[in-house]
Amino acid sequence: MTRIIMHGCNGKMGQVITGICNNDPDCEIVAGIDISDHIKTNNYPVFSNINECTVEADVVVDFASAKAVDGLLDWCKIKKVPLVLCTTGLSDEQVNKVMVYSKEVAILRSANMSLGINMLLKELKNVASILAPSGFDIEIVEKHHNQKVDAPSGTALALADSINDSLGNEYHYVYDRSSVRQKRDAKEIGISAVRGGSIVGEHEVIFAGPDEVITITHTAYSKALFANGAVQAAKYLKGKPAGLYDMSGVIG
Repeated sequence: MTRIIMHGCNGKMGQVITGICNNDPDCEIVAGIDISDHIKTNNYPVFSNINECTVEADVVVDFASAKAVDGLLDWCKIKKVPLVLCTTGLSDEQVNKVMVYSKEVAILRSANMSLGINMLLKELKNVASILAPSGFDIEIVEKHHNQKVDAPSGTALALADSINDSLGNEYHYVYDRSSVRQKRDAKEIGISAVRGGSIVGEHEVIFAGPDEVITITHTAYSKALFANGAVQAAKYLKGKPAGLYDMSGVIG
């Protein structure tokens, strides 16, 4: 049995994960953290601040906000409770803090918890290493619902980073073409964000070459796929020694 503290329990993802754990005999949410108290039906105690939580757990799953990450990291380091960190839009300082703290506590950080996206992160390395040297330009277009506050998405950046890593990190990212009138640089990855309606998540990687275009698209139809991934990550991280982990270990 994996005992989970759900950080951001009253948010949309927190409630989806709560539902999954209610029907999973191998895990249990033993406490929740959320500044909002609008949901009264949780079958576990809810604290407004992680520092108020006195419930013992095997792992924390985080789907909250970037502004709450610093306090969460501090608590996990002190308590030595492993952390599945799913919140996106972290600052450079917070990313560095994750890396430093992972030397003292197990942290699994992923911009996207879906099996399909994490498979793409692996496969795009091979695709890019073949197509980029042959003159293919690379563009990423991501689409999300109108309530998402960060742009581009953490997943879009992760896809770009995976591609760039396979190309010796020689590429730079371009987010806005309206401010500069010039031809496209061959060593750039364009990243565009669309916000509208109730789009759960769509990521399109475009390899545009001489006389042919290859497009790889991942579409999420429900938040449940991210929630399922987070629960599997929590089970995987339980009991792990200090270190920085990702979904590659979860999917095998």
